Parts: sequence; structure tokens; C-alpha cells
Amino acid sequence: MTKTTPLYDLHRKAQAKMVEFAGWDMPLHYGSQIEEHQQVREHVGVFDVSHMGILDLHGVQAQAYLHYLLANNVDRLVPAQALYSCMLNEQGGVIDDLLVYKITDDFFRMVVNAGTREKDLVWMQQHLTAFEATLQERSDLAMLAIQGPEAQEKLLALLPNEDAVALQTLQHFHLLYLPGDIMITRTGYTGEDGYEVFLPAQNAPLFWQRLLAAGIKPCGLGARDTLRLEAGLNLYGADMDDTVTPLASNLAWTVAFEPKARDFIGRRALEQQLQSGVEWRLVGLVLEGPGILRHHQKVIVEGIGVGEVTSGGYSPTLAKSIALARVPEATGTHCLVEIRDKQVRARVIKPPFIRHGKQTF
Repeated sequence: MTKTTPLYDLHRKAQAKMVEFAGWDMPLHYGSQIEEHQQVREHVGVFDVSHMGILDLHGVQAQAYLHYLLANNVDRLVPAQALYSCMLNEQGGVIDDLLVYKITDDFFRMVVNAGTREKDLVWMQQHLTAFEATLQERSDLAMLAIQGPEAQEKLLALLPNEDAVALQTLQHFHLLYLPGDIMITRTGYTGEDGYEVFLPAQNAPLFWQRLLAAGIKPCGLGARDTLRLEAGLNLYGADMDDTVTPLASNLAWTVAFEPKARDFIGRRALEQQLQSGVEWRLVGLVLEGPGILRHHQKVIVEGIGVGEVTSGGYSPTLAKSIALARVPEATGTHCLVEIRDKQVRARVIKPPFIRHGKQTF
């Protein structure tokens, strides 16, 4: 049986096309996926992302635990700041990618992927026993993502004056933690400016309706995927998983090897990979011929080797097909992609494809 978010009835009332995703019944779109994509690129939209796993970590050794658990270094954080990181296994493979928020010195919040939350919890609890800290799954909270160039303007109008003033000065990857277990973070998964709002599940339907009344359009999983692909953001289970390291997933920037004395799970495997040479890298592809790039298509790099499309599709902003692909390290500026038994030429770029609504290449 699929699970539902606190906004399920409102999605159905809005005649959203509902689909099963990671065990949840979620809106794919509300009529037009492309219109929702453009709404976020040009104006502002809101996504129900309450299917994500929200985990609260409390305790005097909470930071020491995350210091060891994550490849990025939480010691860099000050209260009210966020960090993106991978959580690795001993072989350096990505168990999950997540956001961690430091609320106080002994209180952290993490957001993990919906499809990995159960295995994440098992792994986290397994390593928590050596630390004086507790981990709590917050299924009583909802999470909404308000994304687009008009996000701040629209959200400010819905907040009390004192919170609106604080929101105006909120920097990227920072947060406001407000009374009533409400948290507003300047983060997102679209490549646009925006916010993610955490609030009690019982209050989510009313807040959703206020957002829509303010002119913020509802958007589904379809637009979220095309937006994140244009932004060059990895999708767990497609662009990386527990068999692939961050170094082969365009995520080396999320691994903190300094200070050298810091031990974290997977460090030795990553150092060994660096020493022997990373054989693969994740790149962006822009199709130069007809067709649509899709997951698992063969990428042929003439004279070098063969790779694979990890995620791909149609880019509404560019009006052409794009993809992320794992290819041999020596890949140059072009390759061939096998589409329906034909080899189609594609340009190789460094992601992202789009930043703040503008083409990057």
C-alpha cells in the first residue's frame, strides 16, 4: 500500500496526475509538466516534498557522530547553516546524498531521499551506538519547496513582519528556525533561488492553500526532475548509488579530505581511488541530432571506451535533449549515443546546463 502526504486530498482535488514514487502516491503534474517547469524558471512554483525523510539528531556528541558519518565536514557549520554531503559505505559507494542543517551545537536535522530512508536509518542507527546522541524520524512534519526567481517576494508577503525581515537577509544554505517547529531554509533542487519550508503536518494543508492563493503555482515530480537535470543535480539511484563513489559522480567537491586527521566512513577507499586514478567521471551531454537521451543508453567515446547515460530527457528551457552520463575519464568534447540502434552525436559539457534560467555553455 502506498503512503500519502498530508496534502494528498488537495492534490486529488486539483486533479493532479498521481503516480507511485518510492512507495508514495505523489503528483506527477497538474496538467502540463512543461508549463510547471517554465513557471519555476520564470516565476515561482511550490512542490510537495513531504515524502522525503526528515531526521532529527540530538545530543552532546551529535556533531562528532556526523563528523564520522559523512564525507563532507560538518565542523564547518555554524548554527543556522546547512551542508550538502554524501553518506558513504566502507568501499566509498554512496549510500545516500543528503542535506544536514545545524540548528544548535547539539541539534541537527537531516533530509534523506524517500527511496532510501529505511536503509539510511538502519545504517545511521548502526553507527550511532558509539556516540552519545539520539536519532528521531520526524514523520509528523511536512516539507514544501518554494522555488523560482519570485520565491522571496511571494513568501515574504505570507510571513509576520519580524520573520519577513529575517528572511530577507537569509543567505543560501542558511536557515530560520521559528517557534512551532517551523524551519525555513534557503535551499532547493531546481537550480533556481528558493526556500524549503518544514512545518507540522497538520498545518500543511492551510499553508499550501495560502501559497496557491498568493499566486504560487503547484508543481509535480515531473517538473522537479527536468529542473534538477537542467541544473546538473544528481538523482540518487540513477546518477550515483552505493556502487559508485562521489569521485566518479561529479561530487568530489562534497568530500572534505582536510583536515587529514579527520576519519570518516569511506575515506580510505576514496584515497585509494585517488592514488590509483579515477577512471570515470560524470558529465553533461547535449544531443546534437534527433532523439531523446534516456537512462542506460550506451555512450561511445571513439578510441577511448564506452560509458552510459545515467539520467536524461527533454530540456524545456533549451528545447533539446540533455543527459548526465558516466564516461571514461579521458573523454573529450564529443561522443556518440546509441539511440534505437542509431549512433547520434552529442556534445560533452561540464554541468550544469542552466543556472538561474540561463544557458551555461
